[in-house]
Amino acid sequence: MEKAAGKIKDKASALSLIQEWKKQGKKVVFTNGCFDILHLGHVDYLEKARALGDALVIGLNTDASVSRFKGPHRPLQDQDSRARVMASLQSVDLVVFFDEDTPINLISELQPNVLVKGSDYLAGNIVGADVVKKSGGVVQTIDFVPGYSTTRIVEKIKTL
Repeated sequence: MEKAAGKIKDKASALSLIQEWKKQGKKVVFTNGCFDILHLGHVDYLEKARALGDALVIGLNTDASVSRFKGPHRPLQDQDSRARVMASLQSVDLVVFFDEDTPINLISELQPNVLVKGSDYLAGNIVGADVVKKSGGVVQTIDFVPGYSTTRIVEKIKTL
């Protein structure tokens, strides 16, 4: 687990690492989310996102931002647990927290080459799309695996 924990960085360390990757000519991909209960849909999405570049950075909502976004009963797992799970994935190269309601500040600071969100977002509504495009990057959407969502899993558990 030590290797996975090493992928979790504060914002300053993440920025330094991303700058180093870019100097090496690597294409940096960024996506964000709560990733409260990791499921097949997440794994598929992250593998497809990673395939769009050389390094995948996850902007992970802090517990406080998840609660503001999803409600008082979320997250189900604390941010450190969620970060360790995400960092353990082969497709993930870096995990960095953000506490705001959106990752706009993090995206502005990190300046990824590719910004990725699920296809449930319209390209014009993706937070940070304008920042990434302005710096010469691209915005991509990825289709989800049908039938998989954390909300659906939670609802199924409640019926047991």
